[in-house]
Amino acid sequence: MTQPSPTPGGAANDRTGRFVTQPNGHVTPLSPHMSVWRWHVTMAASILFRATIIAATVGVLFVVGWLGALAFGPEHYDCFLMLAGSPLGLLVGFGLTAVLFSFILNGARHTYNDTGNGLTLKSANLLSNIAVWAPVPLAVLFWIVLFAAGRVSL
Repeated sequence: MTQPSPTPGGAANDRTGRFVTQPNGHVTPLSPHMSVWRWHVTMAASILFRATIIAATVGVLFVVGWLGALAFGPEHYDCFLMLAGSPLGLLVGFGLTAVLFSFILNGARHTYNDTGNGLTLKSANLLSNIAVWAPVPLAVLFWIVLFAAGRVSL
């Protein structure tokens, strides 16, 4: 859908309310309001990608805590391992694993799109659905493997 061009008189003569005069004097169309857009999976993928960046930043604090416990000696490291092995610690670990998979899948989607591929509606929807829905099953599968291999236990 194309926007009609502004009237020669500028935004003041615009009866549709679709144009505004910018401070530099240029007449530009108004951006559509949020209520105009329908919710779409590509929007969810974009928002999720930004949320995973924030969550990954929080996850870095756990890595710093782990390194700090390692630096302060065996008793501190044992305390950190006890906390990480608790049900709450395992839940945080699972969440960070899901964040990692989401970050990887969304990053791959962005990288693929940056090459000029995957920009059709069908492929964008497919890649966005994968990036939105696949991280949790992948994290579950990863943790099943960890439990089955004996690397993690309750």
